[in-house]
Amino acid sequence: MPSRDFSLHGAIDLGARQAATRKQQERQAQGGAPSGAAGAQYVMDVTDETFNTEVVERSQTVPVLVDFWAEWCGPCKQLGPILEKLAAEAAGKWVLAKVDIDANPQLGAYMQQMGVRGIPFVAVVVGGQLLPFLNGAAPEPQVREAIDQLFDALRKEGILPEGAEAEQQPAPVGEEPRQQGADPVYGAAEEALQSGDLEGAKEAFQRILSSNPRDGHAKQGLGLAELSLRVRSLDAERALREAAEKPGDVQAQINASDVEMVSGRIDEAFARLLASVRGSAGDDRDAARKHLLALFDLLPPEDPRIAKARRSLQAALF
Repeated sequence: MPSRDFSLHGAIDLGARQAATRKQQERQAQGGAPSGAAGAQYVMDVTDETFNTEVVERSQTVPVLVDFWAEWCGPCKQLGPILEKLAAEAAGKWVLAKVDIDANPQLGAYMQQMGVRGIPFVAVVVGGQLLPFLNGAAPEPQVREAIDQLFDALRKEGILPEGAEAEQQPAPVGEEPRQQGADPVYGAAEEALQSGDLEGAKEAFQRILSSNPRDGHAKQGLGLAELSLRVRSLDAERALREAAEKPGDVQAQINASDVEMVSGRIDEAFARLLASVRGSAGDDRDAARKHLLALFDLLPPEDPRIAKARRSLQAALF
């Protein structure tokens, strides 16, 4: 079963976020899934902005099924209620995240990058890994059976420990998952980052770093806020196109690497900057090197991709 590590930050679409918030409020007010208000907590509308926290981070403790849909899609309207009903019945064994691809172009583009050309499309995210699951609508008995088979396969492949999906309970929808023992000093900074106040998050993390320059968590948060601000000012498709057209333009490669980072294409971003280091000299080479090092700070220090890229960087420099 193929999988991908998935990460998405930046390119805030406040309109999409507000629309999803309204839908979530309506869902909770109306009881959401067919089983009533008790089931609504297991169904959430997510956006480009909130996907990382509400899906990727949440998937560390409970599997998340992601329903990619659109208002104009008839089969989506058949499959969606079935998934909501089954999520309510699962009562926390897994949760359902709904993505309107028209309102969230980054997630829609990522779906296409996976080779998916039609909706409805359902993926499962477990432990930060995204796995393709269902393509197209199906009757409830078939969907129910497919979900049962999915979790059997996840357990057999060691992706989901035996019984884990029955033991874990998700954080209630609308509340962000928090790490145990999280230091409240990060509260304001993380809240600003999650709400889309990127400038506020940047300033808050900078204040933390001014007191403790070695704070890795704050350094990572600052880097994420700065990356999100950079990408928000870019046209993603144009940035990638310009990088392809101008392979020797280091700034174009830097812009494209930022777009790839927020799309979860981390290996591609690193490889792009490494190629720029190898193919340039002087200030351009230094700019590519420094940007690559800054991107390293966005990942946990033990991430194997960093060690691999550092070795490649050392070889390129010496």
